[in-house]
Amino acid sequence: MTETAPITFDDFMKVDVRVGTIVDAQPFPEARRPAIKLWVDFGAPLGVKKTSAQITVHYAVEELVGKQVAAVVNFPPKQIGKFMSEILVLGFPDEAGEVVLVTADKPVPNGGRLY
Repeated sequence: MTETAPITFDDFMKVDVRVGTIVDAQPFPEARRPAIKLWVDFGAPLGVKKTSAQITVHYAVEELVGKQVAAVVNFPPKQIGKFMSEILVLGFPDEAGEVVLVTADKPVPNGGRLY
């Protein structure tokens, strides 16, 4: 990946990254690339938001419920097939380019904003 242009702190503050707990996970067989549908609880006032993520290499549906993840919550909704994605769950690529989720290493309250 190439280096990106510098941004200001105000630019950073426009990206609303919050922590939430996955409360439901379901296979997404209709997706073009293998994916899992996720419902993430961000607490009040955001509530539960949904998305799909291409995380099937490192994660099974059964192990995701209860995991806290980081997500961008202020993107506009995006139609992905017949599924409306409301957030972008964040991850880093492993050596093969597969997604490893960004998680909190200790439990934190849902809805906490990254800083």
